[in-house]
Amino acid sequence: MMRVALVHDWLTGMRGGEKTLEVLSQRFAGADLYTLVHVKGSVSPVIEQHPIHTSIVQWLPAVRRAYRHYLLTFPTAIEWLDLDGYDLVISTSHCAAKAVIAPKARHLCYCFTPMRYAWDQFDAYFGPARLGRPGSRLAGLAMRHLARWDRATAGRVNRYVAISHYVASRIRRYYNREALVVYPPVNTGFYHPDGRSPGTYALVVSALVPYKRVDVAIEAAHLAGIPLKVVGDGPERARLTAFGRRVGADVQWLGRVADEDVRELYRGAAAVVLPGEEDFGIVPVEAQACGRPVVAPYSPPSLRSTRVATSGALKRRYSSASSSSRSSASAQMSAPRARTSAGSSGSDASGPRSVTVAVASAASKTTLRCR
Repeated sequence: MMRVALVHDWLTGMRGGEKTLEVLSQRFAGADLYTLVHVKGSVSPVIEQHPIHTSIVQWLPAVRRAYRHYLLTFPTAIEWLDLDGYDLVISTSHCAAKAVIAPKARHLCYCFTPMRYAWDQFDAYFGPARLGRPGSRLAGLAMRHLARWDRATAGRVNRYVAISHYVASRIRRYYNREALVVYPPVNTGFYHPDGRSPGTYALVVSALVPYKRVDVAIEAAHLAGIPLKVVGDGPERARLTAFGRRVGADVQWLGRVADEDVRELYRGAAAVVLPGEEDFGIVPVEAQACGRPVVAPYSPPSLRSTRVATSGALKRRYSSASSSSRSSASAQMSAPRARTSAGSSGSDASGPRSVTVAVASAASKTTLRCR
């Protein structure tokens, strides 16, 4: 019988990558699962039921909260995982998982993205506005080394599969490899409208990390004069909370919530705001499956995820200049009538349309001041 191993960067919460891993875990129920760090109880029972093997990072101090701080140990840690004896290795990677050494196995990598912070999104994580000039210079040296390692280990994968054409282009650019595109799974049977009228709040469902640009959504909602609910957690929580207080925004921080609660929040929102440039964008697919419009950047991933959702025709325009500590963003959107699960139109879209356009108009005035 073929021996299969799954490799995932870290198991610390159920986000888009973990939902993809969950599907693979169901498909390969007898597979061993390897990861850098595992926080028990943080992922679904479907994933937890697998034999989970962790790396040396698991034993470092305060790893549950500060595992990202050990980024420079990840290359060594991932290479020390022993995958000898497997016939097939499937890695789901946005960081180091694709670099595992599997000498006897075919290695297929489902790539969420090449390392953002080591390549084109360095400033969002380690730019002078965040670390100061000396700190940013030091981080730049470290990330250049990490980028060289990332590129050098790209050949350990026999076949790349990307979550979007946008990610496939990044794999081509940074790894010089071609990738088949297979969109990530979204449970549109679970996410569906329930016929209710839209509410008056804007909603963000996101990990609180720099590239998600949640600060744009906070200031946009404040300028529009509407409340914002934020689902998710991450290392930016304290910074974003302070920013919201400073600008006087009405923000409710909900943290991590169950899928059933996220579905209710989608259904009750006037609009879902997706201010960052996504690699694919599972959230807009879920939101539109629940019959709610989305404010998002005009970018290939966002356009692709709205086409996949087929819940309405969205028009969006978003531009940013974020290479320095000050950024500006503009967005424009006309909201569709939301479809119901039966295919007919749901409640009158004039409510969500007016609030959505207000959010988009506010975003056009946003100057980022989140330090």
